[in-house]
Amino acid sequence: MAAKSPLIVAFGEMLIDFVPDVSGVSLAESTGFLKAPGGAPANVACAITRLGGNSAFIGKVGDDEFGHMLAEILKKNGVNSEGVCFDAHARTALAFVTLKKNGEREFMFYRNPSADMLLAESELNMGLIKRAKIFHYGSISLISEPCRSAHMAAMKAAKDAGILLSYDPNVRLPLWPSAQAAVDGIKSIWNHADFIKVSDDEVGFLTQGDAEKEDVVLSLWHDNLKLLVVTDGEKGCRYFTKGFKGKVEGFSVETVDTTGAGDAFVGALLLQIANDPSIFQNEGKLKEGLKYANACGAICTTQKGAIPALPTNADALDLLNKSKAK
Repeated sequence: MAAKSPLIVAFGEMLIDFVPDVSGVSLAESTGFLKAPGGAPANVACAITRLGGNSAFIGKVGDDEFGHMLAEILKKNGVNSEGVCFDAHARTALAFVTLKKNGEREFMFYRNPSADMLLAESELNMGLIKRAKIFHYGSISLISEPCRSAHMAAMKAAKDAGILLSYDPNVRLPLWPSAQAAVDGIKSIWNHADFIKVSDDEVGFLTQGDAEKEDVVLSLWHDNLKLLVVTDGEKGCRYFTKGFKGKVEGFSVETVDTTGAGDAFVGALLLQIANDPSIFQNEGKLKEGLKYANACGAICTTQKGAIPALPTNADALDLLNKSKAK
């Protein structure tokens, strides 16, 4: 059997998304909902294993039916769940997601407080974190205590152990007290990361500038960064390293639901980085890796929900080959 690829640990929230069974209606108009497991860091962990990689998830869910369902979904997807805790007193978070006609989303969250917010530093599986090659996280875990302190401690332990830090802020404005609190919270850990992925919309939000403009994007650069990637939806992505920069075209597909597309992209790219860290210095390899990640993100938009829509390696290669044949 081939050796397992290096471990990637994702930290943060896992929840249930309720997605209307019909696109283009408001939550009030929707007559039925599909129950879909979600939460960006958990999606990334599943994206990695779906592609044949090795991942673990660290976070907290409620000791309720939904929480146990989510833990089972991680296991079914081959994700190491040793770092999952159950809270006896708080519920698993829920999000109701509106799908607009174009597949874009709006969120309404139920978490006051939900179990993921209550993960304490003492509950962290530090042994699991220290086995990682990459430690990946978002910003939702920074919003409230005690989870914020747990996040900071996990990040410090990973950094001290020489583990690569990966950050996808995944802005969810309704969860923050205010827009300014979101900007401040997201930027509070900005300079720790080795790799950051942001969407064009998030660049606009964090800089209050035009995300199309390179100088606006580069205002987010810091000297500890090895790679900054801006995703531009179906247009593809832009990349910036210390030595080079450029863009990689996206794929045109029939979009049904964009949920999880960014997570599929991140999972695919982290897998490439874990297997070959020289990608940061080799522009040819990086462009190949980003093309593969773009393919994974595109495939994920062709089905409803995040985890069920995540592609396999064969799916990604199929789309890459089809695009070459055109």
